[in-house]
Amino acid sequence: MPHEIHKAIARNSLLMRSLPEQHVDLLVTKAIWRHYDRGETLFLQDEEATAIHIVLDGWVKLYRMTPSGSEAVVSVFTRGESFGEAVALRNMPYPVSGESATPSEVMHIPSSVLIDLIKRDAEVGLSILSSTFNHLHSLVAQLEQLKAQTGAQRVAEFLLDLSRGETGGCTVTMPYDKVLIAGKLGMKPESLSRAFSRLKQVGVTIEKNHALIKDINVLRAYVEDEA
Repeated sequence: MPHEIHKAIARNSLLMRSLPEQHVDLLVTKAIWRHYDRGETLFLQDEEATAIHIVLDGWVKLYRMTPSGSEAVVSVFTRGESFGEAVALRNMPYPVSGESATPSEVMHIPSSVLIDLIKRDAEVGLSILSSTFNHLHSLVAQLEQLKAQTGAQRVAEFLLDLSRGETGGCTVTMPYDKVLIAGKLGMKPESLSRAFSRLKQVGVTIEKNHALIKDINVLRAYVEDEA
């Protein structure tokens, strides 16, 4: 059975937080809760999508294989974030593969359960549209970062997102695989290392998979002043 903490994370996800309590209870009851080891596959590209996924702990990456055989990271999701809404509700094949980048806990909501709820209550459909729009907005933001920000700025903003609105000093946990972070930010691993070095001047220290941020406001000002 899922841990109560994981249930709370699922209930507070963008996909579920605006739903009536009775619908949330049903989704929690009908969901499949799974632990994945690092490197374990959730689904493969071109498989039929039959569920919507919410990450409860850890990191999950979505990627495509390029014609040259290399891996292109499309997106990375962590605690409280959902993905797969659009393809699951249309019974379409996955355009990407999903893999657990770290040990992770994932909640899978069968698409058939959500479709039944949408037929009964239009608010469920609006909630899913909101979640899907959020993914689109995120992709647009990534494109903007690639065009308008330096590598150090992109890393700084990535750390700010992980800090989840904290103030003062804090420590955030990143995926241990720095190649994954670099892929998400459109950088090479060596460029990521240089960006981490540059951020020392604004109070960021990297210790393995943790970033120690001396002052969130200073880091935010660095991103905004350089933009």
